[in-house]
Amino acid sequence: METNFEEEWQKMLSGEIYDAAHSEFHERLVATRRLMREFNDMDPTDLDGQRTLMRRILGRVGERFHFNQPFRCDYGCNILIGENFFANFNLTILDEATVTIGDNCFIGPNVSIYTACHPLQEALRNTGAEWAEAVSIGNSVWIGGGATILPGVKIGNNCIIGAGAVVTRNVPDNTAVAGNPARPIRTDLQ
Repeated sequence: METNFEEEWQKMLSGEIYDAAHSEFHERLVATRRLMREFNDMDPTDLDGQRTLMRRILGRVGERFHFNQPFRCDYGCNILIGENFFANFNLTILDEATVTIGDNCFIGPNVSIYTACHPLQEALRNTGAEWAEAVSIGNSVWIGGGATILPGVKIGNNCIIGAGAVVTRNVPDNTAVAGNPARPIRTDLQ
């Protein structure tokens, strides 16, 4: 017997272990993938149509924003984006938990932002159990191409994430990080 979906959804959003194998999660993922396919197949010159569709998909987005196609996400409704946002090709956001992105953020190509976490224990992992940790990105952040932001990371305001960086820890305001794992290379960006 399946568990109550709304309870599992709330567990997911609050960072508790939830039943990711619940059939309704699959249905919602498929519905979002259909919208993503529609967005990714749109004529690149149909910017108004793209924006209209992205407003249906995302939980919140400012007035000025642009996503280069293709874009991928899991649910979309857990993605909250501020004003003056730009995402280059192949942005992937796994939004099992909330992903909040501030104003004036620019994301390079092939960037991945993850919130989903899986148990280390094989038996538990194979049941479909997982949890999610929110990601927060402040204002005026530039994320270089190929960077990966891991679950639970908070990136402050006025930060630069170097190309190819794997961000495993929080990044304070006015900091540039690079490498794998990402480490501060400048702490005086003002």
